[in-house]
Parts: sequence; structure tokens; C-alpha cells
Amino acid sequence: MNKKLPQIKYTAKDFDSIKKELVEYSKRYYPETYSDFNKASFGSLVLDTVSYVGDVLSFYLDYQYNESMLNTAIEFDNILKISKQLGYKYNPKSTAYGFVTLYVSVPASSNGLGPDTNYLPILKKGSSFSSTGGQTFTLFQDVDFSNTANEVIVSNVDSTTGTPISYAIKTFGIVQSGFYSQKFISIGNFERFKKIELDDINVLEIVSVYDSDGNEYYEVENLSQDVIFKEVSNNNFQADGVPSILKPFPVPRRFVVEKTRTSTMLQFGYGSEDELSNPSVVEPSQNIIQLHGRKYSSATSFDPTNLIKTDKFGVSPSNTNLTILYRKSNSIASNVAANSITRVKNTSFTFPYFENTNAQGRSIVQLSLEANNEDPLVGEVRLDAAEELKRNTLDYYASQNRAVSLLDYQASIYNMPSNFGRVKRCSIIQDTNSFKRNLNIYVISETNAGTLTTANSIVKGNIKTWLTQYKMINDTIDILDGIVINFGIEFNIIIDSYYDRADILNKALIEIQLMFTNTKMDIGQSISIADIYSKLNRVTGVVDTTSVTIVQKYGGLYSSIAIDLDNLTTFDGKYVNCPKNVVYEVKYPALDVKGTVS
Repeated sequence: MNKKLPQIKYTAKDFDSIKKELVEYSKRYYPETYSDFNKASFGSLVLDTVSYVGDVLSFYLDYQYNESMLNTAIEFDNILKISKQLGYKYNPKSTAYGFVTLYVSVPASSNGLGPDTNYLPILKKGSSFSSTGGQTFTLFQDVDFSNTANEVIVSNVDSTTGTPISYAIKTFGIVQSGFYSQKFISIGNFERFKKIELDDINVLEIVSVYDSDGNEYYEVENLSQDVIFKEVSNNNFQADGVPSILKPFPVPRRFVVEKTRTSTMLQFGYGSEDELSNPSVVEPSQNIIQLHGRKYSSATSFDPTNLIKTDKFGVSPSNTNLTILYRKSNSIASNVAANSITRVKNTSFTFPYFENTNAQGRSIVQLSLEANNEDPLVGEVRLDAAEELKRNTLDYYASQNRAVSLLDYQASIYNMPSNFGRVKRCSIIQDTNSFKRNLNIYVISETNAGTLTTANSIVKGNIKTWLTQYKMINDTIDILDGIVINFGIEFNIIIDSYYDRADILNKALIEIQLMFTNTKMDIGQSISIADIYSKLNRVTGVVDTTSVTIVQKYGGLYSSIAIDLDNLTTFDGKYVNCPKNVVYEVKYPALDVKGTVS
């Protein structure tokens, strides 16, 4: 006769429910062995102890399970570990970018008509400036003072003849927070997946890594990536306005950067230098066609980006010395107010016509450099909160580092490094009339003055090269120019008699000007006349808005393309529809927004 197995309930998880189940279990299966369930009895002590242990174990079981899932995790470090598993790149340090206005004084030419072009210098990338608060900012790109777009004014004249002695050149440069620092590390015997930790908590980015033999190691997204897009100087920079061109480049020596809240670590692969005894870049035909003694061949696959003769996730350095150049921050906060970057720290100049200059003249030009940021420089300075980190991770994981949907293409274009050309707005439209359902990508760039302009051919070429690593193989794309249509706004309002008419009209003008100054419209975005009515009616002192008229501006300083706005306005007058390849812009809000009071 089989003994009946005890019935155990596994739903009890807290102290009270576990103790209740233990008491019922004892009464059912041990009624003659134990019957004293008084709270002061020794048996009750044993039951309480077991219930206490069960409650603690249940808590930690639930806690560990919750902390292993991204949606339910609470501790920041656990969320960060899960995010890294999903491929998210965490960077606790932020960078502020912005423009600084730069001035140099250049001696006048022999006849005094304009500056001596021999002394027009190039301020090299890496030059540094500091703010009144002590933050350091580094020049992101070379600044050419010979650019014809620079502003030139007379700065000093001969008191007797009135002939100009020197000219002041004004231009702009892009700076980023932080400054460069170096670290030298001695590497011993070969070690697989070598890790190097930088003992600096303020690392913003790794700029370069070289070994003592002059070999460069490149940062990649993951160690399996063996092809990068390298920056090549554009010799036609003056005409195109784009300093660099994208070129694919195979990298056998590579590393990834792993960051926590307190450390930065470089992770290398597990290949040795012996892996590179042969040329690092394989011959594609030899990689595809493997010749064997047998009379048949098995099916093989070929990765067009796998151009390195090693499958060891890159070469790990050994028996050498590494020189690591990185950019670090000397301040917790990266943001600075306008007119606060006024100090020149370290500069590097080159003179294209060096042989036609002298040391004294060059020194005068270099010492005359002045800087100032006319606008604030803003960067994210706080660590990602736990919920923000979760959201960023889920969005990053969903994109999977590829371009499938139209939004994926937009994200990839906006994420292209700015030194390959700036794109202010882009829009992707599928061409239904095309046999291959081609994707038409319309792009618009921005001038230094903040107005929209057509992207040049170099920028569009860089975009197409950049998208090659993300797009689906059967997608065909064309990079086209978006059409800019400039317009103005004329409105009429009724003002409460208790308010000053001029003051309220001025406030209404400012509200509408800011509406189209702070944020540029997207390509294909309609003009909402209803929003303009709503914005005006919310101005204190405005009783009602009687009319809002959209007026096109074209010719002269405006776009040369005209469009029939009346035909695009909806029947109810609430919207002005926009063609898919057009972007509307109020180019000069202070001039193009006009208002009257009735």
C-alpha cells in the first residue's frame, strides 16, 4: 500500500502565509506528535524561525528575478549591466558643443587696401579656450581666417595719413567641452581580451591609441566590427564647405570602450601579432574561391565587410608601450553662459604662405587672437536616471543598428558625425512610381546664421556612404535637395482698452517670432494657422485675433522658388498644406512677422 504523499502548497511567500501553512501541515500530518500551538511555546518559536527564513529567501528570490529584467530592475548598476548586454553604449560624461567668435589682427597689405593675405593663418583643431568659471573648451575643427566669408574691418590706421595699418578678421569656430590628456601604459606578455582601465573618472572620449611601433588602434562599436569609416581631408574644402570625406578602412587593431559611473576601460580582442604576419587585408577573390585538391566545393558565405585575415576579434597589444590620448573634463558642469569663454589657453597656428612671412609678423598675429561665445554652450551634465536609461536602451535595441523603417533612416542620418557635414532636416519618401520602390531622401542644411540652405554635393555623398553600413541590401536611395519656401505672417488683433496698445502688440509680435525662431519646421510639415490664432489669443491683453494671413517671400534674400500658398490652404483656413519635399521657413522673423491693431 502506497503511503499518501503530503500536500505542499507553494503559493505561500510571506511570513504570515508560510507560518499558516506550517501550522496546518503540522496539525494534519503530526497531530499526535505536536499539539501545543501556544505563541509562547518552543514549537511556535521553531515555526516562526522557519517562516522568517522562508520570507527572507522569498524576498531575495523575487528581488533577484526583478533585477534580472530591464523593465522591473530598480538598482542603477543592474540596469546598466542589462543595457550593456543589449548593446547600449553608456556614457556618463557629457559634452557641450557650440560656436565661439574668433578675432585676429592681420597687418595691412603694402598699399593698405585689405589685409596681407600672407599673414592669414589657420587655427588648428585642438586649440583650447577657457571660460570665466574655469571650464576648458577645445576647438573641434580647423578655422581658416582666409575664408572669403569672414568679416574684415579696419582695426588700426596711421594717424598721419589715415592709411590702414592692420585689419581685424572675424570668423567662427566650433568648440567642445574638455581638454586633451595623455596616458602611457606598458604592456607585457600577450593576454587574450586584454583590458586597460584609465584611472580618471572624467574621461569624455578616447581620441587615439598608438603603440611604440607606431601602430594605431581604433575604437569600434564591437570587436567583431573590422571596418570603420575614416576621415579623409577634402582638398576642395574652400568651395564645398565640408572639411572631410568618408572612406571605408579595415582595422585589425581595434578596441571597444566600456564605461561605468566611475571608470573607463579599453577592451581589446584575443588575436596576437602573429595573426598579422601576412597582409592584413585579404584578396577578395582568394577569400571567396578556395582551391582544394577535391573535385567539388562546399557551400560558403562571404561577408563583404570581413576583410581581415583573422577571426580573433582584433589584435591585442603585447610587449609594447601604449600612448592613449583622450579628452577629459575639468568640471562637473559643461554648460556655460553667453560671453563667458573669453580666455585663450593653448593655440596652434599654421600659415599657408609661411615663406612670405617673418617671425615677428607671425607672432603679432598669433598673440592678437581673441575669443568669445555670443550664445550659451549647452550640454547634458547629469547622469541618466534609471527610467531614462531603460527608455534609451529599449529604443537603441529596437533599431538594432540598421535602417529598415523610414524612421531608422532618419535616425542614422541625424547621427552622422558633424564633421562630415551638417544636416538640419531630412525626410524619407518612398517613390511608388519607381520600379524598385526607390527611397528619396530630401535633406536641408543650415547656414551659420541659422537659416536653411541647400546641402552641397559633398554632404550628400557623405550621407550616402554613411547609410551604406545601415541600409538593407535591396534598398536603393537617392539623396535629393529639399525645397525651401520662405513665408511671412501678417495678423490683426483687438486689444483690451485697459492695456497699452503698443506694448501688447510688441508682445504679440515677439510670441509669433519666437514660435518660428526656436524650432525649425520639418520637411513636409504644414503651417498651422490655428496655432498662430491660439498663440496670439493667449497673450495677456489680446481680446481677439481677427485675421492671420500667410504671405510668401521670394526673390532677393529669400528663396527663388514661388508656390501658390492660397491653393494649398485648407477650406476651413486652419492649415497651409506642405508638399512632401518642401520645408517652410520664416527666414527673418523680425522682418517677416507683422501685426496691426484694429
